[in-house]
Amino acid sequence: MNPAWPCLPLTALAAFSQAVPAPAPAPVPVPVPADREITFPGFNAFPLKGSVRAGGAHRYFAVMVAGSGPTDRDWSNPLIPVPSHGGRDLAAWLQGQGIGSLRYDKRFIGSKDPKLDISLDAQVGDLRAALQAARALPEARGKKLLLVGHSEGALLALLTGGEADAALLLAMPGLSMGRVILAQVKAQLDAAGAPAEVAQANLGYLEVAEASIRQDKPLPEAGPQVAPGVLRLARVLAQPESRGFVRDTLDLDPWALAQRLPVPCAVAWGDRDVQTWRPDAVPPGFKGTVIELPEANHLLKRETRPRASLDGRSAASAYGDGTPLADLGPVARWLEGLK
Repeated sequence: MNPAWPCLPLTALAAFSQAVPAPAPAPVPVPVPADREITFPGFNAFPLKGSVRAGGAHRYFAVMVAGSGPTDRDWSNPLIPVPSHGGRDLAAWLQGQGIGSLRYDKRFIGSKDPKLDISLDAQVGDLRAALQAARALPEARGKKLLLVGHSEGALLALLTGGEADAALLLAMPGLSMGRVILAQVKAQLDAAGAPAEVAQANLGYLEVAEASIRQDKPLPEAGPQVAPGVLRLARVLAQPESRGFVRDTLDLDPWALAQRLPVPCAVAWGDRDVQTWRPDAVPPGFKGTVIELPEANHLLKRETRPRASLDGRSAASAYGDGTPLADLGPVARWLEGLK
């Protein structure tokens, strides 16, 4: 089951992509500190699996929320072409800052049940349950809770952020998800040199497809210029088991939500992120901290290639375990200042 946003359709525009992916880095053995595995009841008592990492002297304990689609608690995703566990890496980094963490699998990870409730209410309910479970952990005793949301997980964090004591939003979509998807596809069409009429046909089809999802109507017929990958993307967004979740998140305004957060908040983007990127302007009503991470990609891994040279496929080649985390010093300094 793959219900959520393919927040960069890594394979959606294969028909247009002319870029050759960079060779995957050779696997590098990475020591994996021990996690404590737990199960806790989520929304409507659905069992959720999680991993707990002990922290240190920092006053906060983190609850981590993964990004879109079939991304598990370790941020491993079958769409990534190299073994990748960026969430596990981030948990280890947080541990190095003295912060323990709970990261959990979303309810549909590993499920084959098309009737499973994966609605927005259910997934927000699961996050609330994770916060409740974290408060009862011995590793979090006496700590405040830091909600760490990545990509689509940042949106879920925004919907529940007031129930934690602080929020760190990583690679937060700077636009509504409907607009992000159109911007991502447009960028890939432009990078592939698609003729104007072809780009217009594909973007126009996606706009109409999003409108049909909002109205709970069947997808429109695709014209001959619509790429197979774009059609597959529309069908993923419209599949019956996840259509309700997509419809409810399609027009969520992240900045409207962020401006209402009643707790300390930071948003951080990598400057080499081709999936979700820092907007040109941050609304003046947002009173939190804005962080840009040099040479960091969507998974906060080090990316030294120029952003203009990257597309979805080539960028994903640096998402793997063989690529170290970027310099997260600016995030560390914000964490040090949290009261």
